[in-house]
Amino acid sequence: MYAKLAISSLLLYLLTLQVSAHDHNDIRIEQLHSHTSSQSHMHHIDPSVIVFFFVQDLKLGNAMPIYFPTRELSDAFPRLLSKDEADAIPFSSHHLHHLLHRFAFSPDSPQGNAMKDTLQECEREPIKGETKFCATSWESMSDFMKTIFGSNSQIKTLSTTHIKRSEDHALLQKYTIMGIQEIPAPKTVACHTMPYAYTVFFCHYQVSETRVYRVSLKGENDDVVEAIALCHMDTSQWGRNHVAFQMLGIEPGTSPVCHFFPADNFVCVPSTSTTTQT
Repeated sequence: MYAKLAISSLLLYLLTLQVSAHDHNDIRIEQLHSHTSSQSHMHHIDPSVIVFFFVQDLKLGNAMPIYFPTRELSDAFPRLLSKDEADAIPFSSHHLHHLLHRFAFSPDSPQGNAMKDTLQECEREPIKGETKFCATSWESMSDFMKTIFGSNSQIKTLSTTHIKRSEDHALLQKYTIMGIQEIPAPKTVACHTMPYAYTVFFCHYQVSETRVYRVSLKGENDDVVEAIALCHMDTSQWGRNHVAFQMLGIEPGTSPVCHFFPADNFVCVPSTSTTTQT
């Protein structure tokens, strides 16, 4: 799925997703639970990290296990706050105790731990060549996009779409690659939903080469997915403990790393980016 729009119209596009969302609070609490659960059971291989692959794996007919959660992009919007609302709530680890009290989460609860992890991730120093930002409001997300693409730029928003879900749909199943389209883009901003008491998007841009693909997938259970995948061609600045290296058994900088995007994340590229079949 993609939408072509001016950066100033990004807010309106995301707002339409917010209006169509259902059971927002339940989804946010579920995400808070699942995040902390996966963090504490990494040694059992959290299935949600089964999204990484090598660039050479991206070929027609190749099959690989992939985990796609049921959340859609519309589900990522229990409530992305306005700037006034967001500015009235401190977003800092220094205020974590106050925040947990405000949202009635105990420090040792799954929700409390997830909020702590999100604040720490948002506050960490960017790696070399990375520009990062945690958007807590419509306006702050728009402002960040303008700093990367320019105030008057037209952008295209790309997200994974589940075309068909079978009756025996499984979150983790083997998918076969049925089609590959590269979307050349001089700049790419990836935005990921973060587990928090309200909607937070971790958005980041890296100056190193990043390739964007739309991949048609067919699952062993007959699920059909139009997936967005990113391939990071230079991983030399990534932390040695990054989960991608653990999953693929490699070291930083030794190989490009690719990953599929869940449907509740999105990628922004200039609208001049054209799709090419590979």
